[in-house]
Amino acid sequence: MSDREQRSIEQMRELVARAAAAQRLFATFTQEQVDAVVRACAEAAATAAEPLARLAVEETGFGNVPDKITKNRLAALDVHQAIRPLRTVGVLREDRERRILEVAVPVGVVAAIIPSTNPTSTAIYKTLIAVKARNAIVHSPHPAAVRCIGEAVRIMAEAAARVGAPDGLIACLEHPTMAATQELMRHREIGVILATGGAGLVRAAYSSGKPAYGVGPGNVPAFVERTADLAKAIADIFAGKTFDYGTICSAEQSIVVEEVIREPALAECRRQGAYFLSPEEAQRVGELVIQRPAYTPNPKIVGRPATHIAELAGLRVPAGTRVLIAQLQPDQVGREHLLSLEKLSPVLAFYSVPGLAAAIELCTRILQQGGMGHTVAIHSKDEAVVRQFGQAVPAFRVCVNTSAVHGSIGYSTNLFPAMTLGCGALGGNITSDNIGPQHLMNIKRIAWESRPVEHRTVPAELRLVAHPGAAAALAAAASPAPPPPSAPAPAAAAEPVSRELIARIVERVFAERGLRRGVAASAPPAAAPPQPAAEAVDFVSEADVRAALLRQQKICIGPKTILTPAARDLGRANEVFIETASTR
Repeated sequence: MSDREQRSIEQMRELVARAAAAQRLFATFTQEQVDAVVRACAEAAATAAEPLARLAVEETGFGNVPDKITKNRLAALDVHQAIRPLRTVGVLREDRERRILEVAVPVGVVAAIIPSTNPTSTAIYKTLIAVKARNAIVHSPHPAAVRCIGEAVRIMAEAAARVGAPDGLIACLEHPTMAATQELMRHREIGVILATGGAGLVRAAYSSGKPAYGVGPGNVPAFVERTADLAKAIADIFAGKTFDYGTICSAEQSIVVEEVIREPALAECRRQGAYFLSPEEAQRVGELVIQRPAYTPNPKIVGRPATHIAELAGLRVPAGTRVLIAQLQPDQVGREHLLSLEKLSPVLAFYSVPGLAAAIELCTRILQQGGMGHTVAIHSKDEAVVRQFGQAVPAFRVCVNTSAVHGSIGYSTNLFPAMTLGCGALGGNITSDNIGPQHLMNIKRIAWESRPVEHRTVPAELRLVAHPGAAAALAAAASPAPPPPSAPAPAAAAEPVSRELIARIVERVFAERGLRRGVAASAPPAAAPPQPAAEAVDFVSEADVRAALLRQQKICIGPKTILTPAARDLGRANEVFIETASTR
């Protein structure tokens, strides 16, 4: 291990220890105190939205300042507005009819893995939802975005401290390494992981042994149905695709239109700033945009404008070009057709299909190439079509008549505003939700009895009193009553409970009740067939069986004979019993 990795791991351990101590104190805060800390963080982040956006673009080279400002403000203001009314302290709900109390319990310390594509907005968002649920949070930034993420965390940590948050509640690694990040995810003080990043990082989070919320890729198709407002549909798709130059994973990757509107759709795309690639140009752009053998977006083109990507590919395009589009056939989906994959840049594939059934089938195949469970968009005025499409496609966010990006993150829809979008089991995630504070706390349930438990009664003669005076009580019951003493006698030590003592008590009880014990006639000679006794006994203990074995006798039992478990096992193993239908 290098010195840099060792220093990173040591710093991580120190930050986690401080965060755990801070969280234990923070867990005692009232709802009003918690909300004050969250509000302070949100206001500070919103105030710094622009400088943080500029720092992120300067450091990473991804995206653009205006859109990153919008994302920072969404993470600070919209997220805060959504979580502000949530109760995360004490009793959450009380069902008086069912007599159940639900109580909030924080998970502890959150390990937050932050990407370089959406660095400051993701750090703001994860901090707010973690703190709202009374957790501490330790951020592990992408190495290409250390400064901007660290600055966002510093701003929020200082704001939290000003309103009384414990020191160390919000922290960030200053020298992140893969070794430190991996150990962070396995640290015993970590309660849950919020992992945003590449597929390898998310898999590492899932294999850490800790609960984890990860995200999957979003190879998002947008279906434009024949009844759609075509101009608005294309405008929405381009708005999503060019927002921060395609860095959000729910950005549209393909346009799917019905054939009856194919030509008007192509014309509308050109009118709104699209450049259509020739087959040869599409091949060159595909080789540039997708890197092999991993078949993932090339970092050199991620979050760059369309004109820059065209220049890198050696193409001459108009200065006002907003997106590059490759026209593909419906059967051109998969790794051999590179531009059918997720591109994280203003590059789109364009398909046309005969109708709704073909659109559902094609969108499903596109999602299967790296977008299962994530997001789709549909543009249509026919609600029946929207319902049929939405229920059929394998995606958990179906954005209707809006940009897939803005709709999925809750900007243009009423979905929960979030920068971490679960893909459910289809995408290998634990949830299909937009992640919020409710995912970062546990719920304790206090439940009163609603149906009485059945208690089996034990015969009085078989009950043994289990308390410190039991031995003395048993001994007294087993001995005849002594004559009145002429003078006080010293107290004798109680006889310890033993098999012999219990046997004497049972003998006495049966004698008092006139019950017959397990004694039987002598065993008949071997040459003669056994002659069972005329009557079965009422009760057989282990002592009775052992006595019969010593005397080489048999014991007659019937349907009503009570056998202790030990007597039954010992008697049957040694063939002591003679079963008869006769009873007294």
